This record gives sequence, C-alpha cells and structure tokens, in this order.
Amino acid sequence: MKEIPFYKPFIDQRERTLINEVLDLEKAVKVETLEKEFIKYTNCGDAISTINGTAAMHLAMCALDLKRGDKIICSVNSFPSVAEVVRHFDAEPIFVDINKDDFNIDVDQLESVLKNNKAKKLKGAFITHVAGQPTDLKRIYELAKFYDIKIIEDATATLGGTYDGKKIGDTGADITVFRFNPQSSNSISSAGIMTTKDESLSQRARLLRNHAIVSEGWDKFGNIGYVYDVVDIGLKYDLNELNAAFAIGQLEKNDSFIERRIEIAEIYNKELATCPHVSTPIKVRDHIYSQYIIKIDKNRDNFAKELKERGIFTALHFIPLHLLSYYKQKYGLRVNDFPKALSNYQQILSLPIYSSLSDKDVYHICEQIKEIAKNRV
Repeated sequence: MKEIPFYKPFIDQRERTLINEVLDLEKAVKVETLEKEFIKYTNCGDAISTINGTAAMHLAMCALDLKRGDKIICSVNSFPSVAEVVRHFDAEPIFVDINKDDFNIDVDQLESVLKNNKAKKLKGAFITHVAGQPTDLKRIYELAKFYDIKIIEDATATLGGTYDGKKIGDTGADITVFRFNPQSSNSISSAGIMTTKDESLSQRARLLRNHAIVSEGWDKFGNIGYVYDVVDIGLKYDLNELNAAFAIGQLEKNDSFIERRIEIAEIYNKELATCPHVSTPIKVRDHIYSQYIIKIDKNRDNFAKELKERGIFTALHFIPLHLLSYYKQKYGLRVNDFPKALSNYQQILSLPIYSSLSDKDVYHICEQIKEIAKNRV
C-alpha cells in the first residue's frame, strides 16, 4: 500500500553545502546571514533568530515586559504555544471565537472584547494567521491604535505570506513571529524568528536572547569575551550555526515552496469541488496554503481513520484551546463557550500539502477522499 506522509521536507544540495561550511569551521556567520536575508525577504525591520518558533513567541513576551496579571487577547483557534507563553508570566490569555470561513480570529468579537474591557492590564493581542491566510489586519491595526494595545502576530504558518501587497512582517504589527519548520513534529531542524520595527523591543529581545549578557564581544566561534556582565534575567534562545545554515537553504526556496503549494491547492480545489460531505477552504485574502484544511460534514474522525487505513496521513489545525484540559480547568471554560470554533473543530481535517508532493500523489489523495465520501449516507 502506498503511504503519503502528512509532511515531508524538501532538501537538496544547498542545505548540505551550507551545513558543511559550518562543520568545516570556515564560515561561522550563518546566524548573522540568516537574519540579514530574512530582513531583506520580509522588510521586517529587525530579525532576531531563536531556536524555534515557541522560543520566538516567549522572547516576544519578554521584550514586551509582560508581567503577572497582564492580559493578552488571542484566538481560541491557536496552537497551544500562543497561550502557553502568556501563562509562563502568570499573565492571562483572553480567548476570542473565530471566523468560520478563514479560521482566524473573529474581528467583530475582538472589537466587542476591547469595548467591554475593564482591565487596566490589557497589554495586547496575539493574532494567529491560520494555514497561511492572514486575518483582517487593517481592522485589527485600527482597533489596536484606538484601544492602545500592542499587536503580536503569530506568522508561524505564514512565512512569505502577503497582506494588501506587503509581506507579513511589514504590515504594521509591533512584533511578528515566524518559524522555519511548518510542520514541527519530528523536524530535522528548527529555527524561529522574532521581527519588529520597534528599536527598543529589538534591543531588549537581543539582550535577553542570550542570558542578558553584555561583554567585550564574541569571537567567530561563539566564545565569550574575557569580561562580561549580566544586566537582566535572560534566556538561552540564540540559534546555532547548523540550524541557521539549514534555515538559510529553506528560506532561499520559500517562494518556490509557496508556488508549489498553491498549485497543489488548485488541484484539491478542482477535484474536491463537487465531492459530497467535503468542503474546500474558503479563500478570503492572499493564501499560501501552509495547511490545506477541508471540512467533513459527517464523522470527521472516522473519515481520517479510513484515509490512514489507505496510507494517507492527516492532521488537525487546531483543537480549540478551551477544549484542552489545562485551560478548561484553569478558567472554568465550557464546551459551548466558543460555538464557531467548536463547530469548525468537529469538521476540520488538514490534508498533506508540501512542495515534494507530486501531482500523482495529490490526485491519489483526491481519489481516496472521493471513494470514502461516496460510501457515506
């Protein structure tokens, strides 16, 4: 039986060459190169690399000087890392329901939360762009300005994505967070990037990223200078040269990755357009299809099981945060508190979509979906 994994990275000689340069100890400047190339690619102001996407999120909260009792609004349809990095400060995430079409935060409900907010310690909103499709940023930035809050964008699935003609990272957020491994389970390499055009946030993030150490400098191999001082409580989130080398190779290919995923999405859209019990993604704005999320109107779990039995692996993006044990118990949340996120969750299923997936495999996936759907009453 043919097996099609949910995700498989595309790697060629470029990554091997870059990694060998690091191993040969000849050009130990890959982290610096990655950050410079990322700034060029996204026009993001400054790019502070980290060991993974979650580290970049946590560093963003540190840069904002988040404190106990502070509040950060976020979509209930986010990966757990978003609320997690807020809770590490004993700060409070405020969950908001979603737009059922694009799976992003419901901006009307966001506005309602801001209007009714009585808390003086509301610091900002963490806005997740789900599956590679940005949310309505124009309205969000207007609300942020009116209510004087910071906007942190979770663009971990939107590297290279655009909004209103600009790359994500260049559209107006206070901080934007990216990662290089779009499907992080069993990843070969990991790297995250925190970007900002605010010099004070950038300086603070760079300081805290490596133990808040100030010194006479580092040599090309990362050896610390003879005299150093520590001026704050820092972290150890700086990226190493090997992971930076791999990320450079992947960044250079990112536009071709996006182009290929859009081609695959077009095949899915066409082949599944009339498939019973299946709804294809609704494209509201520019979409780079980091995930391809369909809806199954009847017994999604059984549908996924049948696909797996046919060798096709799928995933969920995401289980709403209010259904997860920690947040449910911590905040006394009920299943029906976020009805749109709940309704979506009961139907969504993410199909394989990555650049090394062949047309033949995509058509095979579509045929299997049609066969399973045809036998449903």
